[in-house]
Amino acid sequence: MLNKIHNAIDELYPEMVEIRRYLHQHPELSFQETKTAQYIADFYEQLGIPYQTNVGGKGVVATLKGAKPGKTVALRADFDALPIQDEKDVPYKSKIPGVMHACGHDGHTATLLILAKAMKQFQGELAGTIVFLHQHAEEYAPGGAKPMIEDGAIRLVDAVFGTHLWATTPLGKLQIAKDVMMAGADRFEIVVQGKGGHGAYPHETKDAIVIASQLVTELQQIVSRRLDPLETAVVTVGIFHAGNAFNIIADSAEISGTVRYLNTDVQKKVIEEMKKIIKGVCLANDVTCDFTYSKGYPPLVNHKREASLVMEAGKHIKQIDAIEEVKPFMAGEDFAYYLIEKPGAYFFTGAMKEGHTYPHHHPKFDFDERAMATAAKTLIGAYSAFQDKK
Repeated sequence: MLNKIHNAIDELYPEMVEIRRYLHQHPELSFQETKTAQYIADFYEQLGIPYQTNVGGKGVVATLKGAKPGKTVALRADFDALPIQDEKDVPYKSKIPGVMHACGHDGHTATLLILAKAMKQFQGELAGTIVFLHQHAEEYAPGGAKPMIEDGAIRLVDAVFGTHLWATTPLGKLQIAKDVMMAGADRFEIVVQGKGGHGAYPHETKDAIVIASQLVTELQQIVSRRLDPLETAVVTVGIFHAGNAFNIIADSAEISGTVRYLNTDVQKKVIEEMKKIIKGVCLANDVTCDFTYSKGYPPLVNHKREASLVMEAGKHIKQIDAIEEVKPFMAGEDFAYYLIEKPGAYFFTGAMKEGHTYPHHHPKFDFDERAMATAAKTLIGAYSAFQDKK
């Protein structure tokens, strides 16, 4: 049956591209995806596939029950965009100022919708049940996965699979890990409250910029000097706000950034060391510091057997010429929550566009649309392999 499904996906590929380009022109930010959710619901309405809306917020969940008994497998696609101005010179450029699909979620949605349409044709031959998870708000914590799970989206599911169209990986390559695939991703903010004054009289002030700069430098030593070199972590300061005039010493400064890690022991260690550093620097400079640490998505940990099923499925897809078992990526992804609850796996589908090297979250981001058909075939291949799993 897989060959017939693959052929159906190929036949529906032009519509897949059409859907992706429509969504690319009409992006919506996380937690604001009202029209996108309606578009998805309308698609399933036309297919005659039962669906639920407002799952965990703006999520849409459709269910296709096969005529034959079998397991229930969920396939997930996210559909939110980013607050980025689209700078590509293409006919399908975003029509919404300052909002853009700069991570491929439009492609994920098109992939899953057309896969559902292809599978509907073979419902009489289908074993088990497919749950199509259309998830809102992946880009912005607390994300859409957790509330959808809490709303029962995968309660009856036996396994869950997902993919990301990865624009920095060559077309035709499938990447996956049999353990940790992506990092946990947290956020922190530090506000230094000093004492401002005239730039000519620094001795009468407590310079928040200098003190915050000390913090930036000290925080970098957590990874280089306070963690086991065999452990993996990232501490990045991405924002530094202070001052409003060249000759005034700022009384306050704000820095914020991200922490990435692969296991919770390292996460705990980083938090402990941050607290020590902040307390010490602020005490030494006789200022107050307000530290806020927000835990985000946990590490994404694939299940070994399900990851192996994805790899096996990839061997039967002619568009895949390389299957690579990879080391963890330090980017974060809330698909991690599904894998805490159920067996499953997440993988990258190579989608690099020839001559186009812009990464994810870049204003000129784009991907090779042929990767969508490959992703659809791999997802349904994983579903089929799971049905056959003993």
